[in-house]
Amino acid sequence: MLEAELFDIFIQRLNDADAAYMVTGSVASIIYGQPRMTHDIDVVIEVSSARLAELICHFPLSDFYCPPIEVIKTEISRENRGHFNVIHHQTGFKADMYPVGSDPFIKEALNRRRKIDRKGKPLWVAPPEYVIIKKLQYFAEGRSSKHLGDIRGMLTISGDLIDHELLLMWVEQFNLKEFWRLL
Repeated sequence: MLEAELFDIFIQRLNDADAAYMVTGSVASIIYGQPRMTHDIDVVIEVSSARLAELICHFPLSDFYCPPIEVIKTEISRENRGHFNVIHHQTGFKADMYPVGSDPFIKEALNRRRKIDRKGKPLWVAPPEYVIIKKLQYFAEGRSSKHLGDIRGMLTISGDLIDHELLLMWVEQFNLKEFWRLL
């Protein structure tokens, strides 16, 4: 199975659940930039406790590891940095799910997500400015050069899709200028 098909294991189910989501992280940087290997998909998701059981039904335990509903409820109730994994048994492929929480930056990004047609089905992707800011933040935390490489690829391949004024405003707002200069 091709890596792109592995993403569909999760995206199809999120679409079927009519979930408000956006793909971010390395998969989004690949979409906007240059291909590279990745072993998971990062998804920001907005889901209420009331719709959680409905969402989980799309990831049956016979095919997926999914944490108990109480664990997911705890994670979606966090104001920031909530997180849970869903793992496909057959392939071992993993989706890192990040609930929106109360972060206005993430909420704005979700409102600005982009719809891409993938084989006649929607794929909701985080806006490139958001992906770049998150990559800069991850670089600031861990200094992994892969994040800077992803950003360079995005700027080269999709520079015309990026709102550079908004991006620079966020670089300033999140105190990322010293890392931005490395690009």
